[in-house]
Amino acid sequence: MTQHQEQNVQQVPHAGDRYTVAVARYFEAWNAREEGALGKAVGAAFGEDVTYTDPLADVVGHDGLAAAIAGAHAQFPGYEFRQLGDVDGHHDIARFGWELVSVADGSAPVAGFDVMRLREDGRIRSVLGFLDRVPAV
Repeated sequence: MTQHQEQNVQQVPHAGDRYTVAVARYFEAWNAREEGALGKAVGAAFGEDVTYTDPLADVVGHDGLAAAIAGAHAQFPGYEFRQLGDVDGHHDIARFGWELVSVADGSAPVAGFDVMRLREDGRIRSVLGFLDRVPAV
């Protein structure tokens, strides 16, 4: 490899960074509490026409997603979403695990796994969510 080729390789960000950044923004949005902060975080992480589908929600767009996030906060006050394990990705698709954790005692009654598709600009185009652990009703 020539010195020029080595420089070009070093300048290209690691492909995994794209997925890691997208997932970090995803959690910033899901953990935003205030209405203004929530809207801003959703806009930074997700494309305007985002689709989000899990067993409890099927929404489109920033407003629909922000409402779903606000609903999760209302149902689980005092909890925050945390990433489980590493992000895995290829092409424009990434997957990762998560859990909903009590800030007070560390319990995590809800856990799941999400698959996301990214846009060219790195924001999230779509999310397909799966629930692996839910509280007994």
